[in-house]
Order: sequence, then C-alpha cells, then structure tokens
Amino acid sequence: MENYAIVIFILAVMIGLSAIADRIKIPYPILLIIAGIAVGFVPSLPPIDINPEIIFLIFLPPLLYDAAFNISFKEFKTNINTIFTLAITLVFITAIGIAVVAHYLIPGMSWPVSFVLGAILSATDAVAAMSITKGLGLSHKTNTILEGESLVNDASALVAYRFAVAAVTGTAFVFWKASLEFALLMAGGFLTGMVMSKILAFIIKKIHSNRLATISFMLLMPFVTYLIAEQVHVSGVIAVVILGLGISRFSNNVFPEQLKNQSKNIWDIIIFLLNGLIFILIGLQFPYVYKNINSADILPYIGYSLVITIVALLLRMARVFLQKFNLQKAFQKGKHRITEGALLDFKNSLIISWSGMRGIVSLAIAIGLPVTLSDGSAFPQRNAIIFISVVVVLFTLIGQGLTLPWLVKKLATEEDKGQTLITSGDH
Repeated sequence: MENYAIVIFILAVMIGLSAIADRIKIPYPILLIIAGIAVGFVPSLPPIDINPEIIFLIFLPPLLYDAAFNISFKEFKTNINTIFTLAITLVFITAIGIAVVAHYLIPGMSWPVSFVLGAILSATDAVAAMSITKGLGLSHKTNTILEGESLVNDASALVAYRFAVAAVTGTAFVFWKASLEFALLMAGGFLTGMVMSKILAFIIKKIHSNRLATISFMLLMPFVTYLIAEQVHVSGVIAVVILGLGISRFSNNVFPEQLKNQSKNIWDIIIFLLNGLIFILIGLQFPYVYKNINSADILPYIGYSLVITIVALLLRMARVFLQKFNLQKAFQKGKHRITEGALLDFKNSLIISWSGMRGIVSLAIAIGLPVTLSDGSAFPQRNAIIFISVVVVLFTLIGQGLTLPWLVKKLATEEDKGQTLITSGDH
C-alpha cells in the first residue's frame, strides 16, 4: 500500500508539473527530472527501486509500438540508410569510444568493465528528444530519422551490453559468433513481429465493428509480442517495431475514421503517462545512487560523466556529418539509389546530432547489472557504473534538453534571414 500511495503521488506531481511546464515554456521532461531529483531527497520517502524487467516490459513495448505505428513508412524507407547508420553503426562506435575514454580516465576500470559502461550509454533515447522538440516545428524528415533510430538502436545496445557483460564474467568474445548472434536476434525479431502483425490483422478483420474490443487487442498485442520474442530469445524490440509498422499500414485500409480517432485519443493518454513516469523515475534514481557512492568519489565521478557526455556528443556529430557527406557523394555519383529526399542539410544534421540524449533504456540496463559474478564475487565497480550512467543521462537530458529548443529556434531564425536576403537580392 505504501508503494501504491507513492505511485499515485508521483502521477499527481507529474500531471501537475506537465501543465506548469506548458505555461512557463520549459520542456516538461526537464521539469519532471528536476522534480524527481527533489522528491528523491525527501528523507521520509522510502527508496524507489526500478526493476529493469518492469521497465522493459511495461514501458518499452507501448512506446516503441506507438512510435512505429505513427512513423511515416514512406519517409522511413527514404531515410533508411541514415536510420540504420545511426541505429547500428553509431551505437557500436559510441560503445567503443566511451570504453576507451573510461578505461584511460577512470582509475582501475578494466577493458571489459569499460565496455559495459560504453554499451549502457551507446543508444540514444528519442522518447526524450521527441518530447523536448514537440511543438518546435521540426521537419518531417528530422522527426522520422530520430524516431526511426530509436526504434532500432535499443536492440543494438542490448546486444553490445550482453557481450560486454559476458566478457566481464570471463566468457571469451568471438567476433563472428557475436555477429551471427546479432543477425539471428534481428532476423528472429523481424519474423516474430511479422507473424504477430498477421495474427492481429486477422483478429481485427473479424472484430473491427466492435470498437472497444479492437482497441483493447491493439493495446494488448505489443506486450504479448515482446514477451513471445523474449521467450524465444530473439529481439523483443525489433518484434514490437515490426508489429507497429505492419498494423499501421493495415489500419489505413481497414479502420473507419471514428475508430482511428478513438484509438489515437487512448494511446495519447497512455503515452503521456508513461513518458511522464519515465522522466520522474530518471530523476528519482539520482539520490538513490548518490547514497551508494563514497562522498570523496562523487566530484571525480561527475567529472568523468561530463567528459563521457562530451565524447558521446562529439562522436555523434562526427558520424552524422560524415553521413551527410557520404549521402551527398553517393547522390552525385548516382550510386546506391540515394534519392534527393534522403540527403541531409546542415540544419538537419546539427539538430539530429544535438538530439542524442540518453534515457530510460540506459538507466534500466545499468540498474539491471548483475550484483555478483558466477564465482560469487561482486561485479567490479558496479556502483560506479550505475552512478556514472545516471549522471550522463541527466547531463544529456538537462544540458542538451534545455539547449535543443534554443538551437532549433536559432537555426530557424538564421534560415529565415537567409531566405530574406535571397528574396531582397532577387529584387
């Protein structure tokens, strides 16, 4: 009952702060994170433990499904080269980059443990980016790339994390085996998502005249799909994404307008509540991990976290701008069937680079670290990894989150000035 009361209290705080954020023109995720940190330091409040399994099962399926369902399939297909570059290549580059920095920067951090930290912080969280940039008038292309990246990059990060933890526990890393397992996880997830979307489409065809039953099935299916995929040891993330994409295309032909609107209203409320809870929970974790760290280590660890945040941002910027250059080159040579719509301009590239915030998945993976190894010894530097992960998540969400709206407006102003100069030049 005590936990139930805390959850109700957090939900009430979250809804109230979201309304206030709208008034004072601060992105609501930032306000919720700060509130979460403040609430976490309340002495009488019992510590709120996040169960990683709960995060992956309760939060991930509906958020991924909703993003996949609403993404423009045509735009996704056009920008698939960029999306997969960011969601797969960049994830592994970031994991390696952070591992190298952590190994040489943090005293006593071995290579395997450094790679665990790198894997935890390798994937960005577009839930944060999309919540913060909502209403800023981002181009359809930028939105699609950010959402598309987040639909796939969680799967890449979870695979990188699994291999890094295996290395810490003494399991040998074999590149071809790791690559094969990654391919099987992705292919298996794709297949599971396809099969589940066919099953859901068949059910909806039979019952779509009953609106409540249809919407209920659509709410239930992401959870069922994720569970089945995880049970057969394939990617639950990819399975839910494919389900969302498949049902989105199917619903356009079958659903009457009234059903679409009713379904959208219900999903909007669910996604709003889940998003809000995510940001409060991120804030709540800071006081919890703060208490597990030796007070003499807190300032150095915050310093390491800042360096890691900057390195991750620089790696992302370098990869995005390299992608911009590669697409331009391929388009000019007429290679790889790159269309003009797939090209990136400076504005898109900068916003995509700056939207590389870490979020709830990084947090859940960090908190889900094993407490002990197979021989019974403690997992090396577990508290340090969790603390640094939480602080990097906070740095990216608050630092980049507060400056992203300013950056978007600044670029829009510069673009308007440029167009005005061109127009006056024509006269």
